Amino acid sequence: MRVDPFAVLLAGVFGLLLGSFLNVCIYRLPRDLSVVMPRSFCPECGAAISWYDNVPLLSYLALRGHCRGCRKPIGARYFVVELTTTVLFAITVAEYGATLSAVKWMIFDAFMIILFWTDLEERLLPDEITIGGAVLGLAFSTFVGLRSAIGDLLFSNLGWREQSALNAVLGALVFTIPIWVVAHLWARFRKREVLGFGDVKLLILMGVFLGLDNDLLACLIGSIAGSVLGIAYIVWKRKGWSYELPFGSFLCFGAVLAPLISRR
Repeated sequence: MRVDPFAVLLAGVFGLLLGSFLNVCIYRLPRDLSVVMPRSFCPECGAAISWYDNVPLLSYLALRGHCRGCRKPIGARYFVVELTTTVLFAITVAEYGATLSAVKWMIFDAFMIILFWTDLEERLLPDEITIGGAVLGLAFSTFVGLRSAIGDLLFSNLGWREQSALNAVLGALVFTIPIWVVAHLWARFRKREVLGFGDVKLLILMGVFLGLDNDLLACLIGSIAGSVLGIAYIVWKRKGWSYELPFGSFLCFGAVLAPLISRR
């Protein structure tokens, strides 16, 4: 597929602007605050942020990561989210072109970015994104074909829309149910929760968008990253082995990489 530089640039600019809104969602959704009103404000002093201090990436650099009013530090997450969204959107359009598939994956990436940071910062995966996103993913499956090796065999006699929708349902259930059962049994054995229900809803969201094959890849990447980085963090910070790692964040990381690696 020939890459359209203008479409890639446009996607990057859109990602830059949307990244600012994703930061609003990351901060407000776990706190049950409206993502629409009031306008952006400093979480430290509560002062409203002027438009010229709310320009993605540039304002953060100009203010050197501090609020103009109270001079308290602004978390680097704001800059990282805007940059990440810009890069992911540009890569997605470069890979899939200006298509409905690209729109689907950009929306999915936006969901994963929000959930990555809310789980990392608050150990929370908002239902607005997990449940709402799963419904949207199922709707997308009737417009953008979703395939899987097993699904292609089981549903080969159906039309592509029905086959795609069933592949989405298959992706949502095949790994989610066994993982939840194992985690539930392990939790009863250890007498402590090892997998929150928010993680279960995240797995459903991932499966609906990714399908069975990519969902497996995403879970593998997330599990390996969680094991390696999680253990390294516990050792480095001298945390106890009972320290709660943000497993959902690692799953989101794998979910973003999977369709780029498989190109499906």
